[in-house]
Amino acid sequence: MPSANVNGTRLHYDDTGSGPAVVLLHGHTLDGRMWAPQVAVLKRYHRVLTYDLRGFGRSDVPTEGVPYSHAEDLRALVEHLHAGPAHLVGLSLGASVAVEAAIHSPALVRSLTLIDASAVAGFPWPAQLSEMFAGVHATAKSGDMAAAKAQWASVEWFAPSRATPQVAAFVDAMLADYSGWHFVHRNAVKKFDPPANDRLGEIAVPTLVIVGELDLAYYNIPLAERLRDAIPGARLVVLPGVGHLASLEAPEAVNALLTEFLA
Repeated sequence: MPSANVNGTRLHYDDTGSGPAVVLLHGHTLDGRMWAPQVAVLKRYHRVLTYDLRGFGRSDVPTEGVPYSHAEDLRALVEHLHAGPAHLVGLSLGASVAVEAAIHSPALVRSLTLIDASAVAGFPWPAQLSEMFAGVHATAKSGDMAAAKAQWASVEWFAPSRATPQVAAFVDAMLADYSGWHFVHRNAVKKFDPPANDRLGEIAVPTLVIVGELDLAYYNIPLAERLRDAIPGARLVVLPGVGHLASLEAPEAVNALLTEFLA
């Protein structure tokens, strides 16, 4: 993977194919490799960019106490690679990055595909998730990062994907390479005011929202419905029998939706 020094950090990326650019944004603790099933299909008709967000994969970790924005990193990388405007496809954390980019850098964005979105600033964060993260972070801060990663791999979000051994092994390989930085440091991600949840009506690009039927009924599914209702013209697709990692659990279905939507 080549790397680019942009926005005060070093980001590792992969750039393949040709045509209108598509940028794929990965989920928390994962990295750009998670999009392999989509890259194989999309690169036939698109220039496809994947990269490791700041703090993940082979990209640099943040500096504790120094504010930064994944959306600003994305804008800087796309500009550096002369790839805009681009279709943005994000899963979980990556979906929230895509939303913020569409709000704060609208000229960068051609369309949005938001898969199993989470952490959209301003959307109510459930106590169950706060407790889940607190437990994982406490284990990591005790000095046992391997146990913390195993604890993280067993949370509700990953349960449906672990039913498929091949997917579970792929996710575990990415978790093994994750630095664990966010488990033991204060993450100084910028908080925009007003938050993204209050500005969804400003998004003016075609938007496809995808959520797994087995994703968290108390969080991710209501968030997907909020995105559908608040983003003008957004379309919501619920994938039956699929959990939080839809692009890995049901790659054929996600690829078909992406191919149709991007065309």
